[in-house]
Amino acid sequence: MKHTPFTETHIALGAKMHEFAGYNMPIEYSGIIDEHLTVCNGVGVFDVSHMGEFWVKGPNALTFLQKITSNDVATLSIGKAQYTCFPNEEGGIVDDLLVYYYEPEKYMLVVNASNIEKDWNWCVSHNAVGAELENASDKMAQLAVQGPKAINTLQKLTSVNLSEIPYYSFATGEFAGQKNVIISNTGYTGAGGFELYFYPDCAMKIWDAVFEAGAEFGIKPIGLGARDTLRLEMGFCLYGNDLNDSTSPIEAGLGWITKFVDGKDFTNRAFLEKQKTEGVARKLVAFEMIDRGIPRHEYELVNAEGEKIGEVTSGTMSPTRKMGIGMGYVQTAYSKLGTEIYVSIRGKGIKAVVVKPPFRK
Repeated sequence: MKHTPFTETHIALGAKMHEFAGYNMPIEYSGIIDEHLTVCNGVGVFDVSHMGEFWVKGPNALTFLQKITSNDVATLSIGKAQYTCFPNEEGGIVDDLLVYYYEPEKYMLVVNASNIEKDWNWCVSHNAVGAELENASDKMAQLAVQGPKAINTLQKLTSVNLSEIPYYSFATGEFAGQKNVIISNTGYTGAGGFELYFYPDCAMKIWDAVFEAGAEFGIKPIGLGARDTLRLEMGFCLYGNDLNDSTSPIEAGLGWITKFVDGKDFTNRAFLEKQKTEGVARKLVAFEMIDRGIPRHEYELVNAEGEKIGEVTSGTMSPTRKMGIGMGYVQTAYSKLGTEIYVSIRGKGIKAVVVKPPFRK
């Protein structure tokens, strides 16, 4: 298994470790519920150094990104980030990702850890315009410092005014005495906070500084288990669960990152534009349980007659709501807010209702 610069620290702190995307990663420390609530109410630190980072550079960088991604990269100004996806030729999604406009003719793509090789091959094979591509995944480490006390913690360690970095924006500066740290407000938890990108050789200096600065706020290391429950409470998609090579961005409710603007001829645009105009046969919905039960990935969703209408893609017991919540694809007729659906658990239909995310207000 691959290691991040923090792997030995996770083990020393007693984390439950498990393979994820080829890396030896911490799943939980003090327990998923405790870690989840720590992030909601205070501050927690996730090691997300397993994520992939690609640089796209040169005079044709924008042309390349406009062709390969669904969102309109031309709307970005320097210091801004954008959520987007790589559509494939079959109507599905290669991956969802972030695009950072770093400086003129230079962008950073942040891709999912499980898709680094796949995404890199996709970018290289679809680079018909000669953009300069660099896979910097092994040359960058990343911490996500999340929660309402994250800004108080991190501001002690930098002269960059963190309160002036809006959501989906970033700045580059000195942090904890280390130069050229990217400080990004693009969290995946809904609890506020920042992501820090830096060179692996200064990883432990940054880790130690962050934990010292956050001690007064009860800062804790957080595993991937709570990362999943936090993102699910916000209704954020996870690739491999809610998105994959056969789910279209229109079906997934990602029409807002699929821009059919003049001059943007992205991969499979005509098919997706037709879907948006004519509608789709299934849609990704959020639902919460009415009856007691916990929905799980790949459980069937059925109607009142017991007929299959879809499948759960993500589900858990909500740590803040104390109820079962989930997401899944259903036939479009069952996608309207307030529609009662049923989760098939051990052969029995357990009642749920379609709701508008987020589950955690």
